[in-house]
Amino acid sequence: MQPDIRVQPEDFSQEREVAALRARGGAVGAIVTFTGLVRDLDGEAAVHGLHLEHYPGMTEKSLRKIALEAAARWPLCDVTIIHRIGVLRGAEQIVFVGVSSAHRQAAFGACEFIMDYLKTSAPFWKKSLREDGEFWVEAKASDAAASERWRS
Repeated sequence: MQPDIRVQPEDFSQEREVAALRARGGAVGAIVTFTGLVRDLDGEAAVHGLHLEHYPGMTEKSLRKIALEAAARWPLCDVTIIHRIGVLRGAEQIVFVGVSSAHRQAAFGACEFIMDYLKTSAPFWKKSLREDGEFWVEAKASDAAASERWRS
């Protein structure tokens, strides 16, 4: 399996990505996807957008590594990870994770595993553009706790 890894400023089509996962698959019996969006509220503050930065080359290598780790843990047919960078406005798509497998449990598990990694360890830096100023986004304790369950 060669995962499809993209870090890009351009938006993506969920429908096109699911169709590609189906087309590349062989024994595909399940496709699980996650799409993350820019929230328009951060607590009580209105959010105008997010500014996402990354380290080119290192980021793609890191995402490929986690996709291959997921494939080592579950029997997967394919993985697609798309993460956008640049300035994104409210309700815009940020991230797409698509996982195909012969079985739903493997697809669900791998998709959740990849997202937990993306939230806590992927080399992206996010600045929230709020009505009350700009703030770097820190990983949440709940995200770290979710990621810890995969460490065994």
